[in-house]
Amino acid sequence: MIKKSGIIKDFNFKIKSHIDLGLRNKGIDFDTSIKLSGSRFVVLRDNFAMLERALINFMLDTHINQFGYSEISPPLIVNEDVMFGTGQLPKFEEDQFELKLDNSNERKFLIPTAEVVLTNLAKKSILNENELPKRFVAATPCFRKEAGSYGKDTKGMMRQHQFYKVELVSIIDPKNCITELDRMLNCAEEILRKLEIPYQVVLLSSGDMGFSAEKTFDIEVWVPSEKKYREISSCSSCGSFQAKRMGAKFKTINGNEYVGTLNGSGLAVGRLMIALLENNQNEDGSISIPKNLKKYMNNLDKI
Repeated sequence: MIKKSGIIKDFNFKIKSHIDLGLRNKGIDFDTSIKLSGSRFVVLRDNFAMLERALINFMLDTHINQFGYSEISPPLIVNEDVMFGTGQLPKFEEDQFELKLDNSNERKFLIPTAEVVLTNLAKKSILNENELPKRFVAATPCFRKEAGSYGKDTKGMMRQHQFYKVELVSIIDPKNCITELDRMLNCAEEILRKLEIPYQVVLLSSGDMGFSAEKTFDIEVWVPSEKKYREISSCSSCGSFQAKRMGAKFKTINGNEYVGTLNGSGLAVGRLMIALLENNQNEDGSISIPKNLKKYMNNLDKI
């Protein structure tokens, strides 16, 4: 752990989980989602559905207007080559949702994260040096089998097959990767600072990092019902690893070189909802809306 931020509230009443808060307010519906899709899905209703949408719009506006990211609305279905480029295939194939399409020999997958499509915007390209850095943001559904998480977080919204996430990606000169990683981390942290949610930042050891990463910070939010911090974002520098797989280069005075790529959650929406609901709960089961989010929630004070 390299830093902590925010004040953990001392509740003078019995803390409710996000599941209890959702059931009390009739906003989180797992019974219907099981009938529709099975386990690890959720139906959000009324103000809870609006809260999900509000968080997405708030995060997009922050990353675009405050930090200068370029918004992308990408495809949610990609081919095998694109998944290989960012490192999802072949190593993590068991965690991917593959689509069966008629009359096609080309494999197609639902995206597990917008990182896959945003990073591949530079695929098989030779960029001009003055085009860098390129910084992209997208809010998309993400689809994961969670194959390695059997028995973990089976209740609630912590670990689902389908969830929204706001993703940040940078395409840069690789010599600036570590500086850019610090910048990206600050962008993700700013969301939690604005919402006044307690969090900590952890620098991962090499054994805990993702397949493509050279350096990774995790951001973990305080979840009162569990009395512990839970991961809400990983911000990683991948150096030129993904660029070499994608064939993404830029022109320099010494010839063409591979770009550097970085990605980070800015943030995972479901887990942000959990943290917001639980940290802002009141004794009567209502949830206070943080001041920076009110304009996205029709100026509601509580739900």
